[in-house]
Amino acid sequence: MKKYLAEMFGTMVLVLMGCGAAVSLGCNNGDPETVVGTALAFGLAVVAMAYTIGGISGCHINPAITLGCYLSGRMNAKDCGMYMVFQVIGAIIGSVILFLLTSTSGLTGTGANDLQANGAGTIPVLGGLLAEIFFTFVFVLVVLGATAKTNGATNNFAGLAIGLALVLVHLCCIRYTGTSVNPARSIGPALFQGGTALTNLWIFIVGPLVGGALSACVWKVIDPEK
Repeated sequence: MKKYLAEMFGTMVLVLMGCGAAVSLGCNNGDPETVVGTALAFGLAVVAMAYTIGGISGCHINPAITLGCYLSGRMNAKDCGMYMVFQVIGAIIGSVILFLLTSTSGLTGTGANDLQANGAGTIPVLGGLLAEIFFTFVFVLVVLGATAKTNGATNNFAGLAIGLALVLVHLCCIRYTGTSVNPARSIGPALFQGGTALTNLWIFIVGPLVGGALSACVWKVIDPEK
């Protein structure tokens, strides 16, 4: 049970800090400094949690990572399902806290993901879905490689590598979808923000899960242990 609670706590922190930074900075594609700040917040949150709960649960705090680990044979089906449930619960708790903070401070939004403006309207559904698939694929592949038993030379720095990879992914993907690459991170904020964030939520569930599954398939091919 402790590892499930650790996943809940870690995901709560990720959402509160990452989405909280997006709200506080007023993340806007037209203001590069807010994009960089938001990207750093998500990456630093992962680094902090990796060294806090990594020894308890592995610090997935992301259903796409959990799916990738399951398909790679690193965990059983029960743990996979329970991790995902507690990750979503943690994301909702983090969103509740953020919503309470913003609603009592005259601020709006919970940092929910949505298709971004592209000058002529918004990023089309296909474009957003492909962005989430491709960038999640890269991110989860980094996770699988950095935490592999055969990568002992860098295992002590896995949390840092994963956090920096998430920063990189955000810098590239925010322009398209605000960057999810994590279904739990999207579900919590969307429940409170509503509107198109809730209507388009399926993109941020399907896309990351497909990307996570693809990364597991590729890792099985290149895994030195296989």
